[in-house]
Amino acid sequence: MRDFKNKTVVITGGATGIGFSLAKRFGEEGAKVVLGGLRADRLEQAEAELSALGFNARHRVCDVTKLGDVEALADFAWNEFGHVIAIVNNAGIISPPCAAVDTPVDDVRRIFDVNFFGVWHGVSVFGRRFIEQGTPAGIYNVGSENSMFVAAPMCAGYVASKHAVLGLTEALREELPGFIEVGLICPGFVRSEIGDPEMMAMGMDTDRFTALVMEQIKNGEFFIVTHAYNRVRIETRYEEIVKAYGQYAPRYEEDAEFDIRTLMARLDQS
Repeated sequence: MRDFKNKTVVITGGATGIGFSLAKRFGEEGAKVVLGGLRADRLEQAEAELSALGFNARHRVCDVTKLGDVEALADFAWNEFGHVIAIVNNAGIISPPCAAVDTPVDDVRRIFDVNFFGVWHGVSVFGRRFIEQGTPAGIYNVGSENSMFVAAPMCAGYVASKHAVLGLTEALREELPGFIEVGLICPGFVRSEIGDPEMMAMGMDTDRFTALVMEQIKNGEFFIVTHAYNRVRIETRYEEIVKAYGQYAPRYEEDAEFDIRTLMARLDQS
């Protein structure tokens, strides 16, 4: 989407870090911004800072793990501004490093509740409303470099949740009407409040990151990327996959015989 002037964008996890920086970027584009998050005091502070910059901002407390809260956030946004054109599903958490076999399953469920089902709730609630509106809109899900590969060890729950966001977002790209743009924002290591302050201070400057993100959103990109060295990790994984197929499942004539899409197309034609 190229034009956000006088249009409304909702951002979950919008009070701090990437979410707040994106709110400033959308404000610079002339958008009205609605912030969702858990901490009322930080949301109030964020709204005040955006207003001081001359941006039109509102906020509402929202727990993205609760479908009802996300429905209420949507109601609030439409009631405040009458029309919403984009949702940035940004809210996310991490957990302390731990080997997968030792990580309590409740910790993994908590990560998925926020990082995956929080995104699912936003997609479901706002996606249906965008379809009903029938006008250009956008859904931007915040995945991670961990959607593409394992960026750091001892974080299997987090990595798995971000891989799941990739799968959901790719499915959306095929399923939604063409007037709804879909994008997967893939942060690398970016400064935020999500982790240890000393460690997070070494990440990419948040405003530098969101400047790159906004350029790609405006250009209608699906994979919204920033950290150049990630190509090394991605290419390593890709090369390993290609090598495995080349050795054990090489291409052959009519090798689409078991391809699920090919078979589905044949059924549709029968």
